[in-house]
Amino acid sequence: MNLKYSLKTSFEALRANKSRSVLTILGIVIGITAIILIMSIGQGGQDLILSQIQGMGATTLAVQPGREPKGFSDMASLFSDSLKEKDYLALKKKSNVPSVVEVMPEVITSATLSFEGETKQVSVIGASEVLAEILNIYPSEGSFFTEEDIIARNSVVVIGSEVREDLFGFSEAVGQKIRIKNRDFRVVGVFPQKGQVSMFNMDSMAVVPHTTAQKYLTGTNYYNEIILKAVSEAAVPQAVREIEATLRESHNITDPSKDDFQIHTQADLVERVSTITNILTALLLSIATISLIVGGIGIMNIMLVSVTERTREIGLRKAVGATQKDILTQFLLESVLLTGIGGVIGIIAGAILAFLISLILSQVLKLNWAFSFPVSAAIAGLLVAGLVGLIFGIYPAKKAAAKDPIEALRYE
Repeated sequence: MNLKYSLKTSFEALRANKSRSVLTILGIVIGITAIILIMSIGQGGQDLILSQIQGMGATTLAVQPGREPKGFSDMASLFSDSLKEKDYLALKKKSNVPSVVEVMPEVITSATLSFEGETKQVSVIGASEVLAEILNIYPSEGSFFTEEDIIARNSVVVIGSEVREDLFGFSEAVGQKIRIKNRDFRVVGVFPQKGQVSMFNMDSMAVVPHTTAQKYLTGTNYYNEIILKAVSEAAVPQAVREIEATLRESHNITDPSKDDFQIHTQADLVERVSTITNILTALLLSIATISLIVGGIGIMNIMLVSVTERTREIGLRKAVGATQKDILTQFLLESVLLTGIGGVIGIIAGAILAFLISLILSQVLKLNWAFSFPVSAAIAGLLVAGLVGLIFGIYPAKKAAAKDPIEALRYE
């Protein structure tokens, strides 16, 4: 019996039991669909986060309060208030950090903005005029607030295009006063429609002077982050050393292990995000693999039932000259065909679901999410599906091939 005839016979056997074949491959379909979905969404999420991080440029550094977490017991340090005004002023001194050209503190909070009955919940960033240069985004209407506004703690705000549309519609926004936490803020500028820039959605945020944010919005005397820009990408390592030395002196720290701050470069963040997303993807893939194992066990059970039901057929084939190898090949092919078909269906279903989810995330949630089809995962999924069919089909195929032809022909 040649391979072509074995394939034809296997297809006919599967078509003769369509309902059972469909139910048999369901576990494989679910498993492969889950793998494609996880890989596609994982890659899309990683690309989104990395593009946000890289949006600040390779020369940008971020100083955050609290020591670097070494375990769960250190997580509380992330909420430290160790970055104060004296640290910001020390970092602004060119003599302390000659490799740095810009320094900007950040105060981050959320608040409800209101104007003549219209309200909108947004993220409010307390920053300096340097924000526009670091993120390379400048107001399309009006202007950014000035250093004088920061010193005087003036109640001025620059809003995103989405905030402008929701609060003012087609009316003029610059010069109007909006309410933020029971205080009137004068709109001095409006950002153009930009979407996600670094970790910020510029369309749905408001930016105020950091001094104003501390005094009127948060009531705090510390910063959530300090952003710095090095003179060049090559100068980033030197800038890190200068920042460490300046902050240790400011905090009277002599032992580096006692640092109460963290410095992250864009390269560090990219590496961290890639590591985290890869670990999460691997974890989810291991869970999805369980579906393939369950599906494989289901296929083995169904094939065993098929062997029993087709005992007389096996006896007849052996009686007319089929060898044990022929019978073994036929049943193995049936098993591999089942899982292979399930793999193809799973790849198609996974791609469709991943595309729909990407569409929802990009169109409904307004995220800069790109659809990603993992070709390598599709190929691997198809190979794994075939391998599952081969492994779980061996025992039923051997049992079929080992049947005695005389006893098989007598089977009722």
